[in-house]
Amino acid sequence: MWNKKTTMPTDSQGNDLQMELITDSDAGTGFKGIWSRFRKHKLAVISMAMVLILLSIALFAPLLSPYDPDEVHPLERLTGPTAAHPFGQDHLGRDILSRVIWGSRVSLSVGFIAGSLSLVVGVVLGALAGFYGGWVDNVIMRIAEIFVTIPQFLLVIAVVAALGPSLNNLMIVIGLTSWNGYARQVRAKVMQIKQLDYTEAALALGCTDRRIIFHHILPNAVVPIIVMATLNIASVIILESSLTFLGFGAQPPQSTWGSILNEGRTYILKAPHISTYPGLAIMLTVLSFNLMGDGLRDALDPKMKI
Repeated sequence: MWNKKTTMPTDSQGNDLQMELITDSDAGTGFKGIWSRFRKHKLAVISMAMVLILLSIALFAPLLSPYDPDEVHPLERLTGPTAAHPFGQDHLGRDILSRVIWGSRVSLSVGFIAGSLSLVVGVVLGALAGFYGGWVDNVIMRIAEIFVTIPQFLLVIAVVAALGPSLNNLMIVIGLTSWNGYARQVRAKVMQIKQLDYTEAALALGCTDRRIIFHHILPNAVVPIIVMATLNIASVIILESSLTFLGFGAQPPQSTWGSILNEGRTYILKAPHISTYPGLAIMLTVLSFNLMGDGLRDALDPKMKI
């Protein structure tokens, strides 16, 4: 009977070739293995479900919102939770549940857009620094160190104050000040991968630097990028909520979790429900992304593979 292993082409490195072929034949089970490890983390699975629910709420906010978030009812101001208004009403009589639902759309949008911007900038700069080294590496890493030495919160406040408070300005500034972590992580991974045989083979075959970086190196550095991106979204949401609370983000009457907290702080003793529910929404969202990121890190960690 034909034996795959005994008829396999061999040479002086026959054992290594056999191991590569066996590994390639098992490549189709990669996702199954990752999912198997991920679902062992019950909190991570629950957190992923919560993230999907939150994304669905943000996507279908117009359908899920029971009232217009900007509709005022002065005679019902500061009313606590009721059957008609489960989260109560604010100082203008607006439905807090509707405002929290619409606020999820803004806060999650900022998290993904600003997070994606910082990811793209950080990955590109980190890949260039790690691949070319020399003066390119020195310039990029020195710039990254400058951003590390300046507190991001104060830097964003200063830039947004100069440009003018708006949601678009806030997303751009957060995205352009959050890339240094990606750059450092990707740089280290690229410096490691570019020493491997397949990268040197691509160079010997005359592949362009762009093809080597984006087709050979970065796809093999995607694991730490995915984990860091997940955790970074949570950090961006907290930062956006904090800055909006201070008045540097979305402007009234646009609903965001940070703006609802800011409006409710004056009535924290008389009507604590105004600040309670957006605060819980922020906590739940950030906790879900962090726990999901921890689960992804353990599932994608090569040391966890059998």
